Amino acid sequence: MTEREDIEFPADGGVTLRGWLFRPDGDDRPRPAITMAHGYAGVKEHGLDPFARAFTEAGFVVLVDDHRGFGASDGEPRHEVNPWVQIEDWRRAISFLESRPGVDPARIGLWGTSYAGGHALVLGATDRRVRCVVAQAPTISGYQQGVRRVAPEATAALEEAFAEEDRAALRGEPPRRQAIVSADPAQPASYRAPDAVQFYLQDLPAVVWQNDATVRSTRFARAYEPGAWAPRVSPTPLLMIIALRDTVTVTDLALAAYEQALEPKRLVTVDGGHFDPYVAEFPAASGAAVQWFQRHLS
Repeated sequence: MTEREDIEFPADGGVTLRGWLFRPDGDDRPRPAITMAHGYAGVKEHGLDPFARAFTEAGFVVLVDDHRGFGASDGEPRHEVNPWVQIEDWRRAISFLESRPGVDPARIGLWGTSYAGGHALVLGATDRRVRCVVAQAPTISGYQQGVRRVAPEATAALEEAFAEEDRAALRGEPPRRQAIVSADPAQPASYRAPDAVQFYLQDLPAVVWQNDATVRSTRFARAYEPGAWAPRVSPTPLLMIIALRDTVTVTDLALAAYEQALEPKRLVTVDGGHFDPYVAEFPAASGAAVQWFQRHLS
């Protein structure tokens, strides 16, 4: 039986981050642990519970928390996706996990998916407390993804929206906002792919998640290049789980980043698109991660 408790811990700026801590049943000896984080504008209820339970059933203590400004966590402005702030908050999560009774602080692994898969590369390269890394369908290049997802004729309007956001900030106006997903081409949104719309709009309470993010989150995303850190993760062991038909974080970019990474490393590919590891390919994705953590943490 897996035990799940609500937890909270402080981050910079007086912000409280909140999430879940999973513990396996059994004795109280110090166990290896895993800290998890979600992707762009996601919350822990977006499919992370099954992964956390799979890891816990394999004998690991697991921490999963909401990013600042999302879900149960504090933070203003709400629903702003700043990768570097999220990375610093994730360092605080590692410190929190180290401090928990029943956790072996010398055996902590990292699991990130999508946008946080990119964060996992950065943290794996810059925080040597992390003993191994799993990056699932990771963001590699915000620039390249932007080039592929935004039509050339729409780029000028997008850049003008960014500039107007800066002018509005000077006037003291609150951040401008747009949808995270929308199938309506007339509505500004981060994602339009049908699989993204279906995943984000799964039935979650409005108090948990809303289809809304700041416009400048898109600017942050287009400037974010976590793939540059892939060769620097070594000597920390790195597992990359890549969907072979991923049009969100884009399969070929992830495969190229894996080639640039140094040993020890392992590549696992799964069929389908970006969101299939959560459902159709969950057994393969979770099983590969469990094996990696068992090999390097147990």
